[in-house]
Parts: sequence; structure tokens; C-alpha cells
Amino acid sequence: MRNTVKVERAVKDITQQDLAAAVGVSRQTINSIEAGRYVPSAVLAMKIARYFGKPTESIFELEEND
Repeated sequence: MRNTVKVERAVKDITQQDLAAAVGVSRQTINSIEAGRYVPSAVLAMKIARYFGKPTESIFELEEND
């Protein structure tokens, strides 16, 4: 799964810690999502998308091999 969390954070000029606190997870979880090492649950993906004011599908996208 590909995601644009890091890009969205840069646009809003917030840290991983800021986003983590806003959606109720650890900074390490946000780091792992951005690095592609962790696929968030549907609920977490929706919380992240809501935080950025965008549809979930615009931030998280399935790749061909998913």
C-alpha cells in the first residue's frame, strides 16, 4: 500500500508527533506508516484522512501487488 502521509504532513507543516497525538497513536506508528512498514487499520486510515480533510483513498492507495 502506498501513502502520502509524509507529504500531507509537510504541507500542514506538522511533525510526526503532532499527527500521532491528533489521531491517538505513537510517533513510531506514524513513522512506520510513512516508511511503508505498517499498514494502518481502516479506522486509523480514516482518522488520518479526516485530520487532513481528504478522502481516505487520496492518502492511502492499494498497489497492484497488494
